Amino acid sequence: MATALSFKAAFAVAALLSVVAVTYGARAQQQPDLHNATDSQSQDRSLLSYSSGWLPAKATWYGAPTGAGPDDNGGACGFKGTNQYPFSSMTSCGNEPIFKDGKGCGSCYQIRCLKSNHPACSGVPQTVIITDMNYYPVAKYHFDLSGTAFGAMASWGLNDKLRHAGIIDMQFRRVPCNFPGLTITFRVQHGSNPMYLAVLIEHENQDGDVVQADIMQNNSGYWEPMHESWGSIWRIDPNRPLRGPFSIRITNESGKQLVAKNIIPANYVADVDYRSYVQYTS
Repeated sequence: MATALSFKAAFAVAALLSVVAVTYGARAQQQPDLHNATDSQSQDRSLLSYSSGWLPAKATWYGAPTGAGPDDNGGACGFKGTNQYPFSSMTSCGNEPIFKDGKGCGSCYQIRCLKSNHPACSGVPQTVIITDMNYYPVAKYHFDLSGTAFGAMASWGLNDKLRHAGIIDMQFRRVPCNFPGLTITFRVQHGSNPMYLAVLIEHENQDGDVVQADIMQNNSGYWEPMHESWGSIWRIDPNRPLRGPFSIRITNESGKQLVAKNIIPANYVADVDYRSYVQYTS
């Protein structure tokens, strides 16, 4: 583990220095092209749709060799217990085109590596869930996988050999999420009070993500937009007392909406899972 971590740190520094060396002159000669940046984001959305084929990426790994990534089984999306179902340690950081400033949290991807990428690769697709983020300038698409997920791409008995490689070429594609037996879950965050409510939203089938959340107080009939705090945590802080029970409406990347009616009671308790009766279906 120490060897893998030190290799990863050294690689990250080397990659960063090489990117700075290559791009410094170009940045000194031209201003950022915001139009091209927007076009690039649109292209990423198109490429990362379900209909796209296999795309090239780089894979690294972090944390314990058979762990879920972060030592606390969490990550920048705010999910907890990523070593347990439905994550089952098959998790990954995504760089910005994949993490999407938090709106990619919970999305699912198939990953694979071929014998041509590394002799230990099996070529068998494995599914991972985005639970964390990374900034390393490694490649256009970069999956920093849990040790478990990285090793899962190996042929039987060669997991450690593949992990020893540290960084490899791989392929990926977006796939619908499917969490059998689970409905969409809402967890009130610590720090919530009568004038501030923050909620973690997780376990969405299909897209797996939330791009907008709205809240209705006390059956008022009026939806108020929530704001993304970080990762998959959404909040409302209107500077006035909030009145429960609270219904929450979520919108996924495909534009489909679901309403969890009166999902959070007026006398809510922080760090308790409030399981809804709703779930996305195909």
